[in-house]
Amino acid sequence: MAIEIRDERKAGRLLAVEDGEVAGTIAYFVLAEAPHALVAVHTVVEPGREGRGIGGELVKAFYEIAAGEGVPVVPLCPYAARWAVKHPDMAPAAPAEVVAAAKAQLDADPDLW
Repeated sequence: MAIEIRDERKAGRLLAVEDGEVAGTIAYFVLAEAPHALVAVHTVVEPGREGRGIGGELVKAFYEIAAGEGVPVVPLCPYAARWAVKHPDMAPAAPAEVVAAAKAQLDADPDLW
């Protein structure tokens, strides 16, 4: 069965849903100050669903959402950062000042994830 991607922006989650169950999640937040960005802080694939590309589909969808909104992605999550390095054509690097602002916002509010 195909994976359905659901953006639960208010909850700060991007979900991969398979057979009606959550198969994976990216926890994220929106950078509060301009220039805005989507900031990925943690990616999880549920036990028993690993190794099937669900995490990669989530990160790809995350970058597509950001591109559609005209904002960069800051991949603070190690998995998302590795995926971005492997897919530079789909994952443009965020400007250094945006990355710094995202890290500062996370440091100021660790509850963001």
